[in-house]
Amino acid sequence: MNNTVIRNADWVIAWDAAAKRHTYRRDVDVAFADDRITFVGPKYTGPADRVIDGKDRLVLPGLIDIHSHPEHEPLYRGVREEHGVRNMYMTGLYERSQAFSAPDNEARAASAEFAYCELLLSGVTSLVDISPVWDGWIALFGTSGMRGFVAPGFASAQWRLDSDFELKFAWDEARGREGLATALAVIEQANRHPSRRLSGIVSPMQIENCTAQLLRDSRDAAHERGIPFTVHIAQSVLEVQQMIRRHGKTPIQWAHEIGILGPETILGHALFLDTHSWIRWWTNTDLALIAENGCSVAHCPTPFARYGQIMEDFGGYLRAGVNMGLGTDTTPHNLVEEMRKAAVFARIAARDIMTVTTADLLHAATIGGAKALMRDDLGRIAPDAKADLVLVDLTVPQMRPVRDPLRSFVYHAADRAVRDVFVDGRQVVAEHKVITMNQNDAAARLADAQQRMLEAAAERDYRGRTAAQISPLSLPVAL
Repeated sequence: MNNTVIRNADWVIAWDAAAKRHTYRRDVDVAFADDRITFVGPKYTGPADRVIDGKDRLVLPGLIDIHSHPEHEPLYRGVREEHGVRNMYMTGLYERSQAFSAPDNEARAASAEFAYCELLLSGVTSLVDISPVWDGWIALFGTSGMRGFVAPGFASAQWRLDSDFELKFAWDEARGREGLATALAVIEQANRHPSRRLSGIVSPMQIENCTAQLLRDSRDAAHERGIPFTVHIAQSVLEVQQMIRRHGKTPIQWAHEIGILGPETILGHALFLDTHSWIRWWTNTDLALIAENGCSVAHCPTPFARYGQIMEDFGGYLRAGVNMGLGTDTTPHNLVEEMRKAAVFARIAARDIMTVTTADLLHAATIGGAKALMRDDLGRIAPDAKADLVLVDLTVPQMRPVRDPLRSFVYHAADRAVRDVFVDGRQVVAEHKVITMNQNDAAARLADAQQRMLEAAAERDYRGRTAAQISPLSLPVAL
């Protein structure tokens, strides 16, 4: 057994089980043996094979990201930040998915490795990776050192565009059934990984792209295996309108009707509820249905903010009793930045600085994520919890003065202050550098892969446009 102690840490964000909340503790030790925390408190006297000086350190629980797409989102850097379609209520999702896609497995590997590094450097230790199945995925996830939850995507239909104002669908239920079978096989492969850090989530991709039976069977498969189930839902105005045309119900209401909501269910985004100002549907029941069924919501502020959209509002979901978690739907994959944006946007939407607190956002990024993943051993610093720990450097200028280190971390320093990261007791970031992967090498391969993707855009785009026409540079190139 390998015993490590972080000795006399200046600040520790420890879990108070009785109060069910995180608390600050000062000048205490945190000890872990192999993959488990064994001690949190003053003057640890047990065995120590390695001693880490806790002076000028904040120790916080590893962050949990419950919604991400690493295999392609870094490929969109410089492409998607200002890409949107006004006739589609500002979203660029459908047009972008038609024109741009990871061109090959080499591109997917470079993109995923780059994203995994970004995530670790922002203190993420547990990640839900929603991706199509690709060769090398499980091996790379294991190499990363992260606690990985593979969520292989599949669906009964694919989006199709003939114009910039109407969303169409190409249905193939046999493809959806095959996708479910493949996803379950990949999840089993993850469960067998020798690291024992990988597991799975059943992930039919979008509510409007799946038949009711495929969704029910997917939910049943997750329940039989005791793992979570996730689906993208209420992520665009067009989706909500489509579901109302088909069923006379919002996506949330239809999901409730067909029986796929429940404590095992993670709703990806769930932004455009019936009460949202961009929807204003008459029912006013969506939020209550999410709460009453015990669902979790994966909130990802960045992609929607780029379209001019925000959740209305995060604090309201919490007060309704919804378990909230956070995700990095797009690049940059930085969960601390998502915490900051979620807090600020919630206050803007509610016109109330008190609608959410920094503590609420930390809870979502740790305990909320752990609950969504059905894991009570993650997201907390307490005896018997997993040794997933982040050491923040309090000497970084953006962390100083250190009156309230969590606020300094979330609102000022973010990933710049993450010094060391441990997952399952194994160090994966040391002195601000990922030691399990090579981000610079991944970045070079990513650049090459992006070029291949951009060159193929004209063949994929429904109007035959080039990448430069779909997403022009932010400034003209002078001759």
